[in-house]
Amino acid sequence: MVDIDARSLERCKFEIESKFNVPIITLVKDLSIPNIAQEIMLSLGKESIDVLINNAGFGVYGSFSETDWERESAMLHLHIITTTHLTKLVLDGMIKRGSGKILNMASLAAFQPGPLMSIYYASKGYMLSFSEAIANELKGTGVTVTALCPGPTKTAFQKTVSANTSENKISFNMACAKEVALYGYQAMLKGKSYAIPGGFNKFLAALPRFIPRNTATSIVRKIQKKNRNN
Repeated sequence: MVDIDARSLERCKFEIESKFNVPIITLVKDLSIPNIAQEIMLSLGKESIDVLINNAGFGVYGSFSETDWERESAMLHLHIITTTHLTKLVLDGMIKRGSGKILNMASLAAFQPGPLMSIYYASKGYMLSFSEAIANELKGTGVTVTALCPGPTKTAFQKTVSANTSENKISFNMACAKEVALYGYQAMLKGKSYAIPGGFNKFLAALPRFIPRNTATSIVRKIQKKNRNN
């Protein structure tokens, strides 16, 4: 398990080892910095990677002309560069063994533009497209790639993305993190190229196909302003 928060890592390690009696290796790393994927792989040495789950992420709220570039640059490195590089680095061994599974965290945001969270939405669109493309390339190799596309989920993400505004107000259609994780895990085991938990979220993902894109974009902006503004 890799995370920048050493205390949370140790807590998770203790809980998992206590409950399931399996050894956990933790690495305290900042996944948003350049070339961190290579550093992680060097730290693991000759460990065989059978499953890779790219789950780390955060959001930035606000008009693109006013938001902090350093924060956005870190988000792009985390969501796109590090995730893509880690995926590339583990694929060689998986393909040679003829087995392996990769689960990439996309989002319901991947299906439409997102004013006031423009880079976040765009990065998730990339992750969905990238995952589906390489899933197709890997057919017949024994390796599968799955993009998990949840809607709003009760995690620390909501607190982080709303840090510079009021407390997050989202309550409708807020999913349980454990249920989303289980859904994604089961989809990964089945080798699905993408998975959207929840019937209403499936409807929302398909909706932009049936209404004008500018209308869908305007709706997203109104929702963001309602849920995250002071």
